[in-house]
Amino acid sequence: MQTTIQKNDTAMQDVRSLNTKEVILEAKDLCKTFSNDSIQQHVLKNLNIQIRKGDFTVIMGDSGAGKSTLMYALSGMDRPSLGSISYGGEEISRYNNDKLALFRRNHCGFVFQQNYLNDTMSVLDNIMVSGLLKHKNRKELAEKAKKLLSQVGLDEKSYGKFPNQLSGGEQQRVALVRSVINEPEVLFADEPTGALNSQNTNAVLDVLTGMNHKGQSIVMVTHTIAAAERGNRILYLRDGVICDEIELTPYSGPDKERHAALRTFLSNMGW
Repeated sequence: MQTTIQKNDTAMQDVRSLNTKEVILEAKDLCKTFSNDSIQQHVLKNLNIQIRKGDFTVIMGDSGAGKSTLMYALSGMDRPSLGSISYGGEEISRYNNDKLALFRRNHCGFVFQQNYLNDTMSVLDNIMVSGLLKHKNRKELAEKAKKLLSQVGLDEKSYGKFPNQLSGGEQQRVALVRSVINEPEVLFADEPTGALNSQNTNAVLDVLTGMNHKGQSIVMVTHTIAAAERGNRILYLRDGVICDEIELTPYSGPDKERHAALRTFLSNMGW
């Protein structure tokens, strides 16, 4: 069953139009098994999913359900045991390691719970190092990085600072800029607010929401309803299988009806 919240004619049209969006990533009969001595753990089980352009897709589920494993498989960071993953109609699950690395560099951005910034490099240099993998003009890249930093609320005073001179929320916003400096088609976020307090969590979620409103496709793993509310499509995993999903209108601020619909959906999933 697929659930939809509709509040008015405009919102209804937004929800209906989701199904006409271009599919950019698709997994078919996806399986992932981990082996430890004689024990096999089947984490993903014949899973099928399509990721659509412009969606803010949220993956939820209990601990051990396979959320991060699914995200890593979709992004080419890990290989499936069985099944296929296609990007733009081309099966990336057949790529060798070098070609997969190029795929990630050219098409994907990544944000994790830990920001993995280099503490010995300035904010600007942390971003530049990532951008130089794809861009060769340092001056243009620096201007682009500064513009993006400004968009996430970090002014020029932060450019020369080191990560340990920033708050947790500021560090995560730098990590977000680093993840999109190469203009990825899909931004993958694995518990991006898991290590933040509520104020910094909202700041980072606001940045992600703003990116999505500008067309950025996002796939985010989370265990909190506050983060999940930012998505327009929420999938629920249980034991390596997608049990159900709910589609919402694009996030436009705190909304009691939206919150209630998502809570009801998650309650029905046993969350």
